[in-house]
Amino acid sequence: STGNVYGLSAVASGGSCETDEPQPIGEYAMSCLGRERVFEHFSRKHGTKMSIIRLNYAVEYRYGVIVDLALKIQRSEPIGLTVGHFNGIWQADANAMSLASLADADTPPFVLNVAGPELLSVRQVASQLGEMLGIEPVFTGQPGADAYLSCGHKGHEMYGYPRRAIASVIRGAARWVQNGGDVLNKPTKFESRDGRF
Repeated sequence: STGNVYGLSAVASGGSCETDEPQPIGEYAMSCLGRERVFEHFSRKHGTKMSIIRLNYAVEYRYGVIVDLALKIQRSEPIGLTVGHFNGIWQADANAMSLASLADADTPPFVLNVAGPELLSVRQVASQLGEMLGIEPVFTGQPGADAYLSCGHKGHEMYGYPRRAIASVIRGAARWVQNGGDVLNKPTKFESRDGRF
């Protein structure tokens, strides 16, 4: 699933926790919550043990918010700051945490946020990328007080801290984009506030 089922969370809160009530914004988040509810129904009905994984945001060198930012900088496209923060977790760490959660699958389903430990500032990450790329980022707007954020502490406590530090991912993504590495060309559209992705 996705952390987007929670809706926007106050940056000061550290992100939505697994016990928070979903408040989906838009068709995408509502459809994801609907999918969760179908699985939950059959978990309860048949006693099938399940884990529901709410991911915010997996990153690697071909895809993710960090690559989105690096490509915008490289293309001299403005970076909107209205959604001024995001979570990021290396894809392999997200996969490992998701697989580990199967040992705790239950009925009703075990719910787990899979997210990096930091709330990352769009401005700061873009500024770091810009310095590495040798291009000054162009920013528009002001950071809002909320964003699509999840608190990943439960997963870190249960399965360990992510092995790949986000600073390493930022450096690697900058090199990847600078050297013309293949990208998936599937923008996350993380900057959307209306739930349209």
